[in-house]
Amino acid sequence: MTDETAGRLAQLDALSVDVITDNVSDTYVSKTLFAVSEFTNVVNAGAQVVSGETLLVANLGYGLLLRSKIDGVEHTLLFDAGPEGAIFLRNCRNLALDLGAVEAIAVSHGHWDHMGALPEAIPAIVAGRPSLEIHVNPGMFNERGVLLKGGAVIPVANVPTPAEMEAAGADVVNDGASRLLLDAHFYYSGEIPRVSAFEKGRTDHLCRSGPNDAWRPDPFLMDERMLVAHVRGLGLIVFSTCSHAGIVNVCTDVQRLFPGVPIHAVMGGLHLGGVMERIIPETVEGLRPFDIRYMITGHCTGWRALHALADAYGERVSQSAIGTSYVFAAQPPGDVEPD
Repeated sequence: MTDETAGRLAQLDALSVDVITDNVSDTYVSKTLFAVSEFTNVVNAGAQVVSGETLLVANLGYGLLLRSKIDGVEHTLLFDAGPEGAIFLRNCRNLALDLGAVEAIAVSHGHWDHMGALPEAIPAIVAGRPSLEIHVNPGMFNERGVLLKGGAVIPVANVPTPAEMEAAGADVVNDGASRLLLDAHFYYSGEIPRVSAFEKGRTDHLCRSGPNDAWRPDPFLMDERMLVAHVRGLGLIVFSTCSHAGIVNVCTDVQRLFPGVPIHAVMGGLHLGGVMERIIPETVEGLRPFDIRYMITGHCTGWRALHALADAYGERVSQSAIGTSYVFAAQPPGDVEPD
């Protein structure tokens, strides 16, 4: 049974993606033919010399700027921002990205490395306008912690609350249901069903409702959401910035929501590093039935998973890197590599 909201997703003529925040800085990383490197992008943005100051800063987290087009109508969406405002703003400046063009923000889940930059990003985006919609769900605002091997719990930074985001100039849409964004150019999911036999989340993830409450297990991170776009002639572009739900579960739900439409690309973090390496073989095989044309992995994927996917799927797989841009269209522009 399909989601009525998903059924109204528009078909885009083109979609461009700028990687503002990611774990890796590598302008030489192998890329797809429709990707442009950080080196090229900063030069195109006006850098007179390539240096540490004109390139971008990689840090733990993920953030994407998405620009869509249908019949000359364009929209700009920020999907996550990353962990730190100063670095987010610097990266946008070095790429000459116009934050004033951002019409809305969608947040994938309530972790600091995806939302921590928002208190500084929101005012920079809102400047000169009355408000800015930010799409979240109520489960994102639990306190989070990590269970260490010795039994101690280390809290992670709290994400900005709806009240704090509103104080910064945002209009917060805090709802658990799926929705279409920006004239139906993007589908922002509801809760992703956990159905695979092996994607059981991380047992070291904990949460609590407040500082005086006891920590409780939070392996499934049910507040996580995916974002989907449909590019005409290509198929679906699926953004899963951390894949706490499990990327096989994500693709299974995409197939349910959009029956008969191919998955052209999956982009984001697959959360297969560290203790999650144990499910790499099952994940690699679990993705095979979806016949995904491109897998662009970043953030929390982990090098073992990237290698395993590349061994299994060859040139369909590439690594995301900070400052890289992608164009999903019939004739995307090429790249210029440094010598």
